[in-house]
Amino acid sequence: MKLNITTALILLTAISFSCAHKMKTESSSANHIVTGADQTEAYIDYLKNKRVAVLANPTTIIGQSHLVDSLLKRGVTIVKAFGPEHGFRGNASNGTKVADEKDPATGISIISLYGSKRKPSAADLADVDLVIFDIQDVGCRFYTYINVLRDVMEGCAENGKELMILDRPNPNGYLVDGPILNMQYKSGIGQFPIPIAHGMTIAEFAQMINGENWMQGKTCKLKIIPVKNYDHRMEYTLPVKPSPNLNTQQSIMLYPSTCLFEGTILNHGRGTYSPFTILGSPKLKDKYPFTFTPVSIPGMSESPLHMNQECFGIDLRNYDIAQLRKTGRINLQWMIELYQAYPDKARFFDQSQSKQIGSIDKLSGNAEFRQQIIAGKSEKEIRDSWEPGLSQYREIRKKYLLYP
Repeated sequence: MKLNITTALILLTAISFSCAHKMKTESSSANHIVTGADQTEAYIDYLKNKRVAVLANPTTIIGQSHLVDSLLKRGVTIVKAFGPEHGFRGNASNGTKVADEKDPATGISIISLYGSKRKPSAADLADVDLVIFDIQDVGCRFYTYINVLRDVMEGCAENGKELMILDRPNPNGYLVDGPILNMQYKSGIGQFPIPIAHGMTIAEFAQMINGENWMQGKTCKLKIIPVKNYDHRMEYTLPVKPSPNLNTQQSIMLYPSTCLFEGTILNHGRGTYSPFTILGSPKLKDKYPFTFTPVSIPGMSESPLHMNQECFGIDLRNYDIAQLRKTGRINLQWMIELYQAYPDKARFFDQSQSKQIGSIDKLSGNAEFRQQIIAGKSEKEIRDSWEPGLSQYREIRKKYLLYP
């Protein structure tokens, strides 16, 4: 009898564990992040009998397939596509102008918004009823897809076209940090009065563009397909690299901190397969044991800084990203340390020498950051100078959030 009771208890425990495990599994599945694009049931009927244009790049996917390819198979009438920096299929290098073309896979005409123009013209939209915007962003002011978003919204607003946004998570959505852009330093890598890391998805940012009147009185009609089961604190690993030089999750998470080195004389991994995760210069030979040699890599960096020269510096490929998530801050210590270590300080921020994309003033959004590093200011002193602007931005941001 004892044996039977014991056996029964064991069976009951096993059944209870099995049920609990099943519930946990179902709950986990229910809470799985689902992008806007993947929710075809939420928008496919809305596209029926409409002439559709799609702003797309290689991150524009449903599952493993490109959105355009998938929608065409579902009978959606796609009359054209618009391509941003790097092109519709992602085959153009960083900063390279992209020409209009025909997509060899579908025969659809692709109009470049990174060539002779930045926004769709009236002629481009004349035969279009609705534009879809579906591009993966990484949550930084100097990542230019938010500029593309504003330009497409403006083109739609001027021509009475609706913009559907298939929203995607921001992998750096937890991060709201950095100095607010002083609009005197407005450029192609900074066009909005926001911090370096804005902490918003593309759809949330679109609402901010409308709400903060960043199109000078124009308002774009938006239809948003939000992400399911998402909040800004969630970790999100991108299924496709968002651009050629953000080719790993590590590079994406370090990007808000290490892209600032584009305004210095240091190579930040361009010309290697580890961009934004390694930092160095030939002149740091006596300071650091870690070395790398930038070379020309077609499609990533054809003429990197210090090409074919051995560079010495810092290796962040195994840096614990959890440290950034824990602090919720951009790392400034690497900039402070490497400036102090660099022997020719007068050249450290010399843009004419670095030949990179943007000056440190344009990247940081002001002239003070460069002066603070040169003056040896502490991280606390630098951060204190970002207030009250950063706190004010956080309050403005709350108005446009779709997710906790």
